[in-house]
Amino acid sequence: MIKRIVFIALLILTCGNIMGQPATVKEIAKSVFTLTTFKADGSLLASSHGVFVSADGEAVSDLTPFIGAASAVVIDNKGNKMNVSRMIGLNDLYDVVRFKVDGKTTPAKLSTKPANAGTQAWLVPYIKGKKPSVIQAQVKNVETFMEKYSYYIFTMEAPENTTACPFINDAGEVIGLMQPSSTSADIHATDVNFIRSLSVTGLDFNNANLKKIGIPVALPTELQQAQLFLFMNKQNSDSLKSISAINDFISLFPTLSEGYIAKAQKQVDDRNFDGAASTMDEALQKVEKKDEVHYDYSNLIYNKELYIADKYEPWNMDKALEHAEAAYNIQPMALYKHLQGQINFAKGEYQKADAIFTELYNDSTFSNPELLFESARCKQMLNAPDEEILALLDSAINTTDTLRLQEAAPYFLTRGDIYNKLGKYRDAAFDYTRYEILAKQRPNAEFYYVRAKTEVNARLYQQALPDFARAIILDPKEPMYIAELASLQIRLNQLENAIKSAEHCIEIAPEYASGHLLLGLALIKSEKKEEGLKSLEKAKELGDPQAQQLIEKYSK
Repeated sequence: MIKRIVFIALLILTCGNIMGQPATVKEIAKSVFTLTTFKADGSLLASSHGVFVSADGEAVSDLTPFIGAASAVVIDNKGNKMNVSRMIGLNDLYDVVRFKVDGKTTPAKLSTKPANAGTQAWLVPYIKGKKPSVIQAQVKNVETFMEKYSYYIFTMEAPENTTACPFINDAGEVIGLMQPSSTSADIHATDVNFIRSLSVTGLDFNNANLKKIGIPVALPTELQQAQLFLFMNKQNSDSLKSISAINDFISLFPTLSEGYIAKAQKQVDDRNFDGAASTMDEALQKVEKKDEVHYDYSNLIYNKELYIADKYEPWNMDKALEHAEAAYNIQPMALYKHLQGQINFAKGEYQKADAIFTELYNDSTFSNPELLFESARCKQMLNAPDEEILALLDSAINTTDTLRLQEAAPYFLTRGDIYNKLGKYRDAAFDYTRYEILAKQRPNAEFYYVRAKTEVNARLYQQALPDFARAIILDPKEPMYIAELASLQIRLNQLENAIKSAEHCIEIAPEYASGHLLLGLALIKSEKKEEGLKSLEKAKELGDPQAQQLIEKYSK
């Protein structure tokens, strides 16, 4: 009898749901899917549901299952499995996401107006291949956010396995996606139109949640935002995401050069030079502004030849120059001419390069200090008088805008070298210090060694000591730096320190003769003559040319 009563009660409840549900439930059910996300090792991460909102694969769901996911699939009402190919937009505050799958899909109808408090709604669960029995609910409250979207609260407990399933109104239109509450027995739903509006911008490249998702991000469709995203994409260490963004840009904007050069640069970085050449040849065919492609192509070859030693026969500096000249012939821009000068310098054609830099500097539309610096470098290679080179460097430094003084760092370094050559050691040391302050990166050990030697010549001994020490810290295996420090310490009568430095030098390089020579001198000056002479003998044995003379001097 009890079983009969329970059965009748369930029958009444089910019939009530069926009789009260909208006639369009069967159609809405075709748009509901299951979502499964996976970790990088292929193991299951999470599962949920969602609804398709376009015929070409756009879908909406909750965000949580995607965090930490390397891949994801959906299964529609007919059992068709489709891969999630792009993340279109997300919002972590409302825990919702918009994405795209590979395949044709049946979209749900979306409500164009919000449901009011007190009205009826129906939750449509996912049931493969069947018309689902919807679950009736009443809208308890509606909160408006962003002035036009609705956040719904329903008076019902969350049915099992229905997260992110759609709520529909009596017209069979989706109003939102189901979200269980973490603080009450009620369940919520975020306006589907808000989720449908989600998209990324160029600045979303660094979005923390997107970085936790291994699925590539859909490129913004607005050109300026897409260009910004492509620029930010240069920092992307995720190869899949990086190449996806580049390919999407080329697909969306096939007549613009940016996508092709980004792809070709990545191919060069991967040492796929054939691929890069093919990409740039494709750009020459499809891009409207041929001069930009020739310029980018020239720059690509130029930088590859400068910084990548791998040989690729079709590319050389002559080929780079050919493209730079082609760009200039199409559109005589100073930028293209400047690249010709840089390529000629790299080829060793210093006279031609200098003529180009001088011509461009005299053109007031392109005049800048960099051209004076490049001309000075040409003069150096042509062995021009040092005074002529200094005049150019002085002009480059004096005409650099104080707000952009960091750009003058290499000018100071080069001028310091000229001063050093001319024996103007204090001027050289000051320029080296200016370079150190302005340089974008910390100088290397060689820089500190050269400055220390310059400071010794300028009798700036107290400044030289820490510079030798910096050189040693940056390159602790170079015995010459340690020997130079020991030599200066002997000169300044810092004998205890000199002995320690020389001993350290010998420890690093036992066969380095200067280490033994300096240890011998430091010991002798510390009144340890016998030990010192033994070290001088070892230096002589290792071939030091000064050792015999010092042995004779201190043996008396």
